[in-house]
Amino acid sequence: MNNQNLILNTDSYKLGHYLQYPEGARAISSYITTRGHSSRPEVMFFGLQMFLKEYLAKPITLADIDEAEEIAALHGQPFDRAGWTRVLNVHGGYLPLRIEALPEGIAIRRGVPVLQLVNTDPQLPWLTSYMETALLRAVWYPSTVATLSWRLRQTIQPFLERTSDQPDERMPTMVSDFGARSTTSHEQAAIGGVAHLVHFHLSDSLPAIRHARRHYGALMAGRSVPASEHTTMTAWGQSREPEAYANMIDRFGRFGAYSVVSDSYDLHNAVSEIWGKKLQTRVRAAGATLIVRPDSGDPIDTPVQVVAQLAYAYGTRLNGKGFKVLDDHVRVIQSDGVTLQDIQMILGRLEGMGFASENVSFGVGSTLLQKLSRDTLSFTMLASAMQDDSGSWHDIGRRAANPRERPLASGRRAVIREGTDILALPFAELGRRENVLQPVWQDGRLLKDWGFAEIRAHADAAMQH
Repeated sequence: MNNQNLILNTDSYKLGHYLQYPEGARAISSYITTRGHSSRPEVMFFGLQMFLKEYLAKPITLADIDEAEEIAALHGQPFDRAGWTRVLNVHGGYLPLRIEALPEGIAIRRGVPVLQLVNTDPQLPWLTSYMETALLRAVWYPSTVATLSWRLRQTIQPFLERTSDQPDERMPTMVSDFGARSTTSHEQAAIGGVAHLVHFHLSDSLPAIRHARRHYGALMAGRSVPASEHTTMTAWGQSREPEAYANMIDRFGRFGAYSVVSDSYDLHNAVSEIWGKKLQTRVRAAGATLIVRPDSGDPIDTPVQVVAQLAYAYGTRLNGKGFKVLDDHVRVIQSDGVTLQDIQMILGRLEGMGFASENVSFGVGSTLLQKLSRDTLSFTMLASAMQDDSGSWHDIGRRAANPRERPLASGRRAVIREGTDILALPFAELGRRENVLQPVWQDGRLLKDWGFAEIRAHADAAMQH
């Protein structure tokens, strides 16, 4: 059995839609967008290429058709065996679809289409909307994670600009993905983890690292450092806590940086007495950066207190903006259920105490990868135009029941650049202007292979506006 049977990667009720279109329908054009309108970019598009390579690049087989037909019959639904057999015999098993999409990593207002698709076989007009379930899921989740990660970056940036000498260099190392265990599946961890890596270059998610290599050609999209967990520290026992920490220095000093969870028994004793006194000479001698991880206590006060304790023990220097930077041998990471609001509060308190933002970094998990839904950004897909057997296109779409409701635009759509802005308009009004919705897929062929460096460049550009 093929666990990725594309025919069954849809909602049950879609199985019978091939019987519901009017006679003479030859093509359906649909687009994916976010509901609502905004005066500035609020959404970052990302992730379609992973779906194209992972799912659409694999042709359906006769076994897939047989399985789908059996399930449909038992499930109480009709099945278009003739249509799927045509996909197999005429198109080699690849879906006859053309997909246009925005460049991945681009930031847009709400209401701007991120992709548009249409069937390329006039005998299969039902295929466009049949793919709604899979395509919408493929787009809304990584785009939402990329957008939330972008908001983290926007929140941190002003603190770095005010308090650090090299904010652009510091930014990629400010947030790491600690969320693989917070997701519901390996695939979700991978997809969401890659979306995080669009903005930040630290991650502890191996599924994400591998996905970035496979689908975006990134040899190494994110770095990690050796780190302890409570198990490896408490295994030594409380009386040997200094030995556990010393072992971390000895084993990982050559890696340049290493992280040690330090709250197994008494965090402030560990910071002030063990790291600050007993092991300070060894920390300095190792030459690497010790990253102290407080993993409990007040999420705002605790990391700020640890920075202050390390400043007392190891000393600081003043940077060019007059803010204190810890000795290069020590830093702090906060990752205990950290949220955007927590990050804002921590950096604000550090700034108020005269410390640069670079003294602390953050690990994010479920807040970024799991505490979200399709409704977070109101992603939706709309069938907006139908082509008849004469080749003419007709706008389709429902009429809003509430006069105050602003329905999604009908008709085939285009997207243009107007200065630094990106706007949607009817395809018929495009004229000679360049359509930002560019063909990325047609009939089983990938037409544009985005590299991760290109995507990060798009995301970087979004920070300038």
